[in-house]
Amino acid sequence: MLVENTLFGVRNKIQIAIDRIRQFEPPEGYYVAFSGGKDSIVVLDLLKRAGVKYDAHYNLTTVDPPELVQFIRETYKVKGRKVRYRQRLRAAKLTGNKLPRHWLEIKVHRPRRTMWELIAHKGFPPTRKIRYCCAEVKESGGKGRVVVTGVRWAESVRRSKRKMVEQCYNDNSKRYFHPIIDWSNEDVWEYIELRKLPYCSLYDEGQKRIGCVMCPMGNTVGMLEDAKRWPKIAQAYINAFEKACKRNRERGRESGQANGKEMFDWWVSGKAETKENPDQTVMFE
Repeated sequence: MLVENTLFGVRNKIQIAIDRIRQFEPPEGYYVAFSGGKDSIVVLDLLKRAGVKYDAHYNLTTVDPPELVQFIRETYKVKGRKVRYRQRLRAAKLTGNKLPRHWLEIKVHRPRRTMWELIAHKGFPPTRKIRYCCAEVKESGGKGRVVVTGVRWAESVRRSKRKMVEQCYNDNSKRYFHPIIDWSNEDVWEYIELRKLPYCSLYDEGQKRIGCVMCPMGNTVGMLEDAKRWPKIAQAYINAFEKACKRNRERGRESGQANGKEMFDWWVSGKAETKENPDQTVMFE
């Protein structure tokens, strides 16, 4: 519940989050790490309501679900693209508010190399232990800034140990701020319903969390479900693995897999490295 009656009086989680946002506002404004997921949607709306200065950034990973990319394009003003007003105006009508232009603007960052180019360059797929993809396509922005995310304790055991304000583990100039860190999943959906905020259609299909297609942080079942849901992306992985195997042979390296299909099967089988780096501070799901 967003509003709770406790022994110490009424506890309003919405107002607490807004107060936190105002309290930690840096002079240059916040750098908002926007992913398009339900938590990012809520955080962006809270920032708007708090009246603070910020700029929102979306890192295109090139393995994002097509439905997520479409949702962002239709709902927000993506800088450098023609504005699509339909859902934006619908959201304004439902909330009874005229949404300020700066809230709608999302700056899209395209990676220096696509995921497929990155895999071919590295010669092996990203794993839970070696998540080179996150560092390359998700976490490079926000240098020297306070980065706002939708990280919450309820998301996982690992995230339950996170702090509301954290120092980036590999960049001392960057700090992370998680204003809804103590919200439950129910709180997030209650807020979305309360504010009538549009969200990605994948949630209505039963998706609990939305991230990169076939992310190695998922288990074998999850990766295979993604491969079935988005077969063209799964085939793109196989093609990239084929190039990685070819590159390894050219370098005189032994990868253990003869071709892209073998590497793909090994990757989703659970035989790939599974140990995480406990010191890594990651932003997204």
